[in-house]
Amino acid sequence: MEYDIAAIVEGYAQGYFLMADECDRLSWYGSRDRTFIPLDERFRYPKSLQRVLNQERFSVAINRDFQAVVAGCADRETTWISPELQKIYWLLYQSGYAFSFETWQGDELAGGILGIVIGGAFIGESMFYRIPEGSKVAMVKLVERLRQRKFVFFDGQMMNPHLERFGAYRVGDEEYQVLLKQALERRCFLL
Repeated sequence: MEYDIAAIVEGYAQGYFLMADECDRLSWYGSRDRTFIPLDERFRYPKSLQRVLNQERFSVAINRDFQAVVAGCADRETTWISPELQKIYWLLYQSGYAFSFETWQGDELAGGILGIVIGGAFIGESMFYRIPEGSKVAMVKLVERLRQRKFVFFDGQMMNPHLERFGAYRVGDEEYQVLLKQALERRCFLL
């Protein structure tokens, strides 16, 4: 099956995202509000995580094993990352739009965040961990990288208790569209 990568990127650039339903049918979705992980002083994390960061148990990499991160994100009882969506992520990766931000413990993948970069927007698609704290360290290090690279926002898409612990907040659709327009005017690079 052929995919029009430009059309898929355009869908994300308009504020939509792809998800598969329980029958693996892929559709575009929008949301009245989005969840942002703050790139300013509102970003926070538990003191226990600071101890883990100080121990430097994990190293960080980008795209060292993209497909393993996608597989890790999809490996759960109910997933919206169908085999077809995994193929699309691979094509987006090959086209320079999809990235895996990873933590490693030695040669073992500890966790990671899968995201799509368009201009100054980082759209977080999913995250996972194999080693406790792996994805949390990835989150802290990714926020540092996005700040350094002057990204406009980190879209976490949907609120959950895990993201709330990092200071995540909701943004209405009107504000989201304004920020998305600003982000699309920037050229930010994760690598």
